[in-house]
Amino acid sequence: MLTDRYLKGIPADSRAAKPTGFLQEDQVTPDKVGKIRRLNEMAIKRDQTLAQMALAWILKDKRITSVLIGVSKPAQLTDSLQCFNNTWFSPEELNMIEDILQ
Repeated sequence: MLTDRYLKGIPADSRAAKPTGFLQEDQVTPDKVGKIRRLNEMAIKRDQTLAQMALAWILKDKRITSVLIGVSKPAQLTDSLQCFNNTWFSPEELNMIEDILQ
């Protein structure tokens, strides 16, 4: 869900629209979408997509040696790799993320 795909509803070709799988339509709640919207605003200020910022957030931890990303299209992989352009977070950004996720 940490992409901008669900900000305007559930697209017909999305994982949440499929009858099976790990993400179901009822899991895309207004509360979660609100949090995603706020995180997306942060990502835009960082000149990143939400998916790129989510990956950068994981990579900021030096204990992490690998990250698995799930893509269904080659363009998603290309986009995701752009996360390496900005993996630094200010203390204020980290606090804001924590506040949003609580």
